[in-house]
Amino acid sequence: MSRIKDPQEKKRLSLARDRRNTYGENDKASRKNVPRAQRRVNRANRRADSVALEGARGALDLDLAVRAEQRLVGRRRKVWRKWPDQPLGTVLAARRGELREDQHLSRSPYR
Repeated sequence: MSRIKDPQEKKRLSLARDRRNTYGENDKASRKNVPRAQRRVNRANRRADSVALEGARGALDLDLAVRAEQRLVGRRRKVWRKWPDQPLGTVLAARRGELREDQHLSRSPYR
């Protein structure tokens, strides 16, 4: 049996727990786009690593190898992370125009 007794409590918990996709795409599109974005970032990092190590190919030259390793280690890697969907209460408040400008719902997964 449920611990929630009154309808007001059920509604409050529903607005806090239920989530809505506010990213601006079809909610089913995430099945393809999340793995695609992860592959894109990993591919870009592999490409940048191979470009940084390009100078160290061929005959062994310690000076070139050290510079190539420094380029590789000193480079900031690209990152992509998933964002959780927004709580239903926040989405409804935004539709009613109750959110301030600093509480805007749109975000970018790239950092």
